[in-house]
Amino acid sequence: MRTASKLSLGSTKCFEQKLLPFAKREAHSVAISAFAGTRAIEEESFPFETISDIAEMESWRKEVNRPLSHIHKWWAQRLGTVFRAMVLSALAPKGTDVLSLFYCRAQTQNAVIFDPFMGSGTTITEALKLGARAIGRDINPVAHFLVKNALSVHDRQSVLATFEAIKQEIAPKLLSFYEAQLPNGQRVQVLYYFWVKTVPCPQCEKRVDLFSSYVFAQHAYARKYPEAHAVCPHCGSINKVRYDAAKANCAGCQKFFNPTRGAARGLVASCPRCAHEFSIGKTIRQTGTAPEHRLYAKLVLMPDGGKEYLAADSFDQALYVLAEKELNLRENAFPIAKIESGHNTNQALGYNYHHWHEYFNCRQLLCLSILAERIRKIEEPALRDLFVCLFSGALEFNNIFTSYKGEGTGAVRHMFSHHILKPERVPLEANLWGTSKSSGAFSTMFQNRILRALDYAERPFELKIKNNGSKKASEKVYGLSEPLGYEISTTFAEFSNDKRVYLSCGDSSCTDIADESVDAIVTDPPFFDNVHYSQLADFFHVWQRHILGAKSCWTEPTTRSKNEVQNSDVDAFTDRLSAVWQESYRVLKDSGLLVFTYHHSRGEGWSSVLKALTDAGFGIVATHPVKSEMSVAMPKQQTKEPINLDIIVVCRKLKSLARRHWKGDLWGEVISAATKQVHRFDNAGRYLSRNDVRIIVMAQLLRQLSMTFSSSTALDLLNANTAEIEKVIDQLYTPNTKK
Repeated sequence: MRTASKLSLGSTKCFEQKLLPFAKREAHSVAISAFAGTRAIEEESFPFETISDIAEMESWRKEVNRPLSHIHKWWAQRLGTVFRAMVLSALAPKGTDVLSLFYCRAQTQNAVIFDPFMGSGTTITEALKLGARAIGRDINPVAHFLVKNALSVHDRQSVLATFEAIKQEIAPKLLSFYEAQLPNGQRVQVLYYFWVKTVPCPQCEKRVDLFSSYVFAQHAYARKYPEAHAVCPHCGSINKVRYDAAKANCAGCQKFFNPTRGAARGLVASCPRCAHEFSIGKTIRQTGTAPEHRLYAKLVLMPDGGKEYLAADSFDQALYVLAEKELNLRENAFPIAKIESGHNTNQALGYNYHHWHEYFNCRQLLCLSILAERIRKIEEPALRDLFVCLFSGALEFNNIFTSYKGEGTGAVRHMFSHHILKPERVPLEANLWGTSKSSGAFSTMFQNRILRALDYAERPFELKIKNNGSKKASEKVYGLSEPLGYEISTTFAEFSNDKRVYLSCGDSSCTDIADESVDAIVTDPPFFDNVHYSQLADFFHVWQRHILGAKSCWTEPTTRSKNEVQNSDVDAFTDRLSAVWQESYRVLKDSGLLVFTYHHSRGEGWSSVLKALTDAGFGIVATHPVKSEMSVAMPKQQTKEPINLDIIVVCRKLKSLARRHWKGDLWGEVISAATKQVHRFDNAGRYLSRNDVRIIVMAQLLRQLSMTFSSSTALDLLNANTAEIEKVIDQLYTPNTKK
């Protein structure tokens, strides 16, 4: 390894002279020391267009390109590319060539980075890769558990040996519950079982299958590969049909049926027997119990390695009954915990799912219980925690809220694809242990999540766009970061003794961090009206608590807290966010920056952030639009004008800034800055939706208003300019910004 260049970035000119030769040769080291002057991220020239292009390449395979933050589910896994650029430019002086520095082995010597909303740990990981010391805190125990596992020291040989021991001891038992018997008597493995919810018709009491379509399996690219599989509503035979066929003749009973039209249509269903139409939700609620399910098909792995869809038969039914009996014989087999009402849980509660264990069928509970019991026996704590983390991943893909994506892609659509707990009418049951051709199985996730994360920890890399004709492509650049794996400090006092990482679980408005000890705060706060993480995280928490015991971060039965920032009430959200920013003010050096990413489509989302910042004593000195999460994420596909950008908001303590008095020149500043940023994206060929333009305008407006110092004055000006905001958005959202 080449030695680091002993270079202080207190001198911009010195830095530029030293950096130029390094920019041509990757893997050289450049030392960065935090200093009191203007930082690169405060400049208009911050290269958000190029960072967005690199980040977009990362976003298509986040779990491959940043696997450490994807060893466990979290709901706001921000792009590492963006946060690497944020950390670097929050420490480097103005005049720095950020893109050149991005591909150097930068060493932020002794700089301390703090993330009070740690989430999946993106900030912490990127800061450590850059040689900084990092402090992460999150009020949610699941987030803390995720990051602790990702960044702890893990011995590869011990991890492999532990997995092999688990495999030898319980895999045969688990696999025995996912067997099918062929007509010739041969046993084969089942990859997936297909179930359908059934409800009694209120008129004739006949049970109605809630199929919206009898086509249950088709290719992800159906137009190119039109063959699909449908179940006959008359006899249950499996038929090969076109994915869009309106009529089919069953090969089993010879009756005709429409493969694409089932009994369920939206919120209502029609009984095939008496033609009575009824509300699905109301009918389920009136039963007082969770819906029943009927097993109708399976996908098996044939002896020759091929796959075949078959109808469910008596062997399958008997095997499931056996699993039910074995589950009833086990003591303390699974956690029994109530589901509390909430924005993200009410839909499931409306289907009479009142306890977390009701998200699984009996076979799933049995096999999860066997696996949990074996993991609990792992003696070494770090190894046990790592395999509990893997177990949580298996939970996500092995429950009755998952569905089938089909051929040509990962087969299992996990339960959080809609960011809510949405009951699935045609759930998929995967093989929990799995085979080499399984998706979402414990064994395959060990390969794809744990081993991939270990590989990345040993050899971190960045993505670089390469010239590949008209098609965008990327290449991996190694040697820019140190290997990852640390002894995790549990107190600030311990961290102060030259430790690299301090992680804690708790309220970020109250920490043990010393006054003015942090060089930069880099984070991504939650939204007040979006996904409520704690309501979803409880799904994992109850199982982690079941395996590891009601201690440490698992003393409480829920991850919900009255102190969490996320709140559907805008005033409560603002107060909680302000409290965290006030604590951030205390621990941040006077020369330090608060940098965070944010976006919102509603005015309240911006006014709350403005009030929280100014009440805490911060003013906004720069804002930069940048690529947000993957543009094809399910919630974005369902939005007419999706937001594909985040805003990087850069703040300093107000006491160090000059106060502004606006005398009719406010919009001149806002329009000028917003226009430049929109045009920069136009010139880079990036499409902006109207909401993308909105967040650029709103961010620039907040930047100017925050300089008034008075929170009430800033908010009054914001509210008084509602009509002007829309005019400016219309002015900038021209055909030149549309596809």
